[in-house]
Amino acid sequence: MEIHGAAINEKYSVAVANSRGIRCVFQELSLCPNLTVAENAQIIHPSLKGFGWRKRADALIKAKLDEIFPGHGIDGDDLVGDLSIGKRQMVEIARAFTVTAQSLHLVILDEPTSSLDVVTAGQLLAYIRKSVEGGTSCILISHVLGEILDYADRIVVMKDGRVVAERAASEFDRDSLVAAMGNVVKEARIEAHEQRERERGTTPVVVSAVPEKQTDGRALVAHKGEIIGLAGLASHGQTHTLLQVYQAAGKSDKRSRVEGPVALVAGDRQTDGVFHLWSIARNVGIRSIRSMVKFGLIDQEAEQRLADEWRERIKIKTPDMDNNILSLSGGNQQKALFARALGSDAEIVLMDDPMRGVDIGTKLEVYDLIRAESERGRTFLWYTTEMDELNNCDHTYVFRSGQIVAELSRNELTEEKVLQSSFEETA
Repeated sequence: MEIHGAAINEKYSVAVANSRGIRCVFQELSLCPNLTVAENAQIIHPSLKGFGWRKRADALIKAKLDEIFPGHGIDGDDLVGDLSIGKRQMVEIARAFTVTAQSLHLVILDEPTSSLDVVTAGQLLAYIRKSVEGGTSCILISHVLGEILDYADRIVVMKDGRVVAERAASEFDRDSLVAAMGNVVKEARIEAHEQRERERGTTPVVVSAVPEKQTDGRALVAHKGEIIGLAGLASHGQTHTLLQVYQAAGKSDKRSRVEGPVALVAGDRQTDGVFHLWSIARNVGIRSIRSMVKFGLIDQEAEQRLADEWRERIKIKTPDMDNNILSLSGGNQQKALFARALGSDAEIVLMDDPMRGVDIGTKLEVYDLIRAESERGRTFLWYTTEMDELNNCDHTYVFRSGQIVAELSRNELTEEKVLQSSFEETA
């Protein structure tokens, strides 16, 4: 390894990287949830010390947040654990770009927009270009192909740990980039969507939910076998509505009616999804544990059969399903969460922006699986911050300030309409 043309002779470490002006924004985040935003800034900026360091750290991190994410709404004394995952991602990014006593030469960004909505992601990508023009180098790791094609100068494609293509971004288009990754571009099955749209109203309603902040009584409605999208800027009530539906399952609720068992695929897998101390098999089987109990004990053979079946069906890459869940990559951990939901008896699957940090090949496989399961009668409520994913949905509800402000059929869906509804004061 060489930095600025000089070989690294000392033992390489994070401290050495920081001293050479290299920072990293981690996909799974590296913030301490029990500390404030300002205290987290001090962790990687040791020059912030002595009398008044908290005030200086607060001013620095807020200034960088203001520069990258205008209107962020984050204070330096906010406890990181109380922030949404999107705001935590913003703090992680701002901390990496903050300059104190050490110079900044290279920022490695690992899926930095995975928890950001389209507007906030646009703010970040524009700032990255500004930083590059100012002389800072950036390595942008992303599975959102549009980000790579629109903002990168040069693209390096890696597969199974090896470089398989490297050339100027202008020499790639979407199809050639996906082809270089070894995947086949698959278009959504439009005919199936159109057929379900024609059948809308003839199949039973399995979910009807009026968001808690809804003032006009408008409800989110899902028919059996539909894929329903939830869109809009991040943290505008989509996740809250999914949890409202989840909590209403099997209960009487004046604002929600849910017909059938429910499973949730969490987007923040480290906080809300995986059980860190358990095996992959146990993480997959936990939602179905009641069906695997015999004489008061878990039937381990049944648990293993379920795990092995979904390892094959969803292609979880592991030599042994008894390995710890954290032995998997982020994308494969997410596959395990999908296997947990789809391997259960759930007739309604709630998805809380579940494709965060997942590679394009895995996404295509999961999209196919979701469509196949919906054709068998399963219903999906899918919150996503990626516009492209809404093209998989039969019907989309746009949220703003905790309320549904627009609903769009698949034929009506455009990015312009989603953004317009996200900002306008009238729907």
